[in-house]
Amino acid sequence: MTTFRYRREPSAAFGSVLRPVASVMLSTASATIEVALYIDSGADMTLIPFRLGRSLGFRQRPSERIHELSGISGAGVPYVLRRVRLRLGDAAFPIRVAWALIEEVPLLLGRVDIFARFHILFDERAHLITFTPVHL
Repeated sequence: MTTFRYRREPSAAFGSVLRPVASVMLSTASATIEVALYIDSGADMTLIPFRLGRSLGFRQRPSERIHELSGISGAGVPYVLRRVRLRLGDAAFPIRVAWALIEEVPLLLGRVDIFARFHILFDERAHLITFTPVHL
């Protein structure tokens, strides 16, 4: 079981808000980086910005197909699909990430390849998120 505390952040509408954030390790053959990702049960894919992907050793190939991700705002974000190794607490496993080809995106922990591995409890009252591994 791994537990994270919500993080207090400024909000234009509310002054400040508490947001569910997980500190994880992302690894490739080139690098390992610790990052804080917003835990987003509404996001299909884990999303990382351009510069973080470059730090992990990602390079865009000229013939590679560029996909477009649309969020609730409907604005499109160009991305390419990559694989990384995610470490969340004691659990480590490969996941797919959407590597945004722009910088202006939030770091999101999405459902694909992750949520089915855990029972996830968002405890709004205690401001905690608990990931309990399930056996697949």
